[in-house]
Amino acid sequence: MSERKHQILQSGLQLITSEGYGAFSMRAVARRSGLTLGALQYHYRTREDLLRALATHITHTYRSAFDARTEPPTLQGVVAFVLEDIPGEGLQADRLFPQLWAMALVEPIMDELLYNLYAEYLDLLEGLLTERGEPAPRAEALVIMGLLEGQTFFVGRGRRWADHGPAALKAVHALIVARYGDGSCA
Repeated sequence: MSERKHQILQSGLQLITSEGYGAFSMRAVARRSGLTLGALQYHYRTREDLLRALATHITHTYRSAFDARTEPPTLQGVVAFVLEDIPGEGLQADRLFPQLWAMALVEPIMDELLYNLYAEYLDLLEGLLTERGEPAPRAEALVIMGLLEGQTFFVGRGRRWADHGPAALKAVHALIVARYGDGSCA
């Protein structure tokens, strides 16, 4: 990907995270990128093309961060990865994902993005729980996903209870350890 396209995508993400998905338009992204609308359309002809590129960029960022891990995935490792949200630092995931959820209600591309990301995440958690011999691995994986993703909505940056974020993350880790152990044998 060219440096210019990367800059455009980052500008689009910043627009969504700072002003909300309702402010997302080709003109607004062009303005934020310091481009004319025509220059932006040289790289992304339509809003749909830009949304598709954003979805691909977000997916690639998360997959790359997860694949960069050197240890095989464990339940505790996946929980830590999601709670620490290392790839989300560049994406401002705690601000981005609530907007993506809202966008998914009206933008099929974003609905597809979220479905694909969460399907991979769900399959990974379910596989780890199956390996542990849990009786209802799919249901438990869905509960864990909901617990982890809820952190974004309640204690993410700028959220009403953000100052409780560190304690909430410790509480989630404690709940996972209480239910599944510390991961040393998983």
